[in-house]
Amino acid sequence: MDYIDNILFAALLLVGIGFFVKNIQKIIRNIKLGKDIDRNDNPSERWKNMAMIALGQSKMVKRPVAGILHVIVYVGFIIINIEVIEIIIDGLFGTHRVLSVAGSIYDVLIGAFEILAFLVLISVIIFWTRRMILQIPRFWNKEMKGWPKNDALYILYFEMVLMSLFLIMNASDYSLQQLGAEHYIKAGSFPISHFIAAWLPQDIHTLVLLERGAWWLHIIGIFIFLNYLYYSKHLHILLAFPNTYFANLNPKGKFNNLEAVTNEVKMMLDPNADPFAAAPETADEDVPDKFGASDVTDLNWVQLMNAYTCTECGRCTSSCPANQTGKELSPRAIMMKTRDRLEEVGANIDKNGAFVEDGKQLLNDYISPEEIWACTSCNACVEECPVNIDPLSIIIDLRRYLVMEQSAAPQELNMMMTNIENNGAPWQYNQMDRLNWKDE
Repeated sequence: MDYIDNILFAALLLVGIGFFVKNIQKIIRNIKLGKDIDRNDNPSERWKNMAMIALGQSKMVKRPVAGILHVIVYVGFIIINIEVIEIIIDGLFGTHRVLSVAGSIYDVLIGAFEILAFLVLISVIIFWTRRMILQIPRFWNKEMKGWPKNDALYILYFEMVLMSLFLIMNASDYSLQQLGAEHYIKAGSFPISHFIAAWLPQDIHTLVLLERGAWWLHIIGIFIFLNYLYYSKHLHILLAFPNTYFANLNPKGKFNNLEAVTNEVKMMLDPNADPFAAAPETADEDVPDKFGASDVTDLNWVQLMNAYTCTECGRCTSSCPANQTGKELSPRAIMMKTRDRLEEVGANIDKNGAFVEDGKQLLNDYISPEEIWACTSCNACVEECPVNIDPLSIIIDLRRYLVMEQSAAPQELNMMMTNIENNGAPWQYNQMDRLNWKDE
């Protein structure tokens, strides 16, 4: 009977980690639905980006209030979860504060955990106040209703409860240590929870129930939080690192050339090419690549990873000049809709074993042409993103599809392209008159 707790904990551990691994495999599968792209160049620059942006939070602090609070929560999340190692060992083997053998180092660690837990709790309360009381505008765009709004609040409540349980657990433990309770060795430093301990009943039986209850709820909450990440925007906790590593290193504003178009132009400019030559026999067997993208499977895997990494903070949308002037475009909504469509495609594959055509696509069913043509291609959204997400690349690929596959560009753009084709300039002047302006 003494081992029932350990068996239950082991079962909880296996179920929690197993479900998490299964969901991560789904995410990896969905990301791999995208087209291949080589992002292995310049590894030193990529490691530097990951260290500075994902680990060092360098772009977060450009907005000091939110940035500093986020750094506190981030550091707290990383460091406090070191304690989970001890909880897992204690849960599996029935020990208590097994790492206390580290002596004074252990005392410093527990003290640091407590201070960070308190700071995280305060930071999360401020985040909630900014969102719900002050109602910062970027948290209240039309795409931030329903699930996106509730998801953000669920995470804040999760963190409040987890930090509170951690401090209550330590406060109960501290009181039990002072009372000399069996099994509760004197270990750790409690700069925050010893104040809470003064409010607790000083009865050993009650304190053991409090400590054990908080301990179990804390670790169960961690496993629930871990598996909730799959359904939440907070996947960026995990994906921010690969996302910054594989981000585009080219100068902003430099677009990639389509290989098929490049080859066609090269052939046209080649004086030795025979314009009447027949295509190679194997060419008829190949399905030609689609120009641009109309659905998520036409995007590359980095763009799909971008969609999963988006934390819906809204910095991109709040900096978008098109959005500021009342246009339909919201870069954050572009990423959210891409992720929603990708999840729908993934669910289709889970249900049928392979993707079965559902009559939907990212363009038109999720993202409207009005949205993507409102974009000025200024790269403000790319510059502002704290984890180097690139909404503009998706917008450009959707535009390419409309222009090159459907000839569905706005009339003004079609006129400009016709003028370039016929006159060699965007204006409707005869080629012979192009330089007349210099004589005026």
